[in-house]
Amino acid sequence: MAVDIKQCMPPAGAADARLLILGSLPGDASLLARCYYAHPTNQFWRLLGHAIGDDLAGLDYPARLDRLSARGIALWDVVAAATRSGSLDGAIRSARANPLADYVATHPRLAAIGFNGRTAATIGRRALGQSGSIALIDLPSSSAAFTRLLDQKMVDWSTLGGFADRPISATVRR
Repeated sequence: MAVDIKQCMPPAGAADARLLILGSLPGDASLLARCYYAHPTNQFWRLLGHAIGDDLAGLDYPARLDRLSARGIALWDVVAAATRSGSLDGAIRSARANPLADYVATHPRLAAIGFNGRTAATIGRRALGQSGSIALIDLPSSSAAFTRLLDQKMVDWSTLGGFADRPISATVRR
């Protein structure tokens, strides 16, 4: 199996994020589609949607990003580039971290960072150093592994809901 150099995508979602969710490095399906969490078995959109009370899984990708922007949520990765054969986090080698501390320094509204999985938490916490008053939240991976634990993942991910901006309510008709 060939080992490829994989590079992350740019941050997506809210430019003035209150909540940043960090994955490790997009899998092959996401890199090919140029969309975060594009693999059909990944539970990310379902988990986050449940956490913020929004049906993100039922939307197309541009609408998902619009909804994240409206709710003050951004997505990015802890790894800028690495060698990796396939899509598994365990195959990541020679990882170069993204400048997460710089991101935090330039986003004054940021209140929380959620790490999607153990690899993201390990690399991300190391790259961030001191986070000040920003809440750092370790989450179980949204990958399809351990699908039988989906109910527990929903509970764990629900913590993020308190950090998202409230949805813009519909105009009241008179």
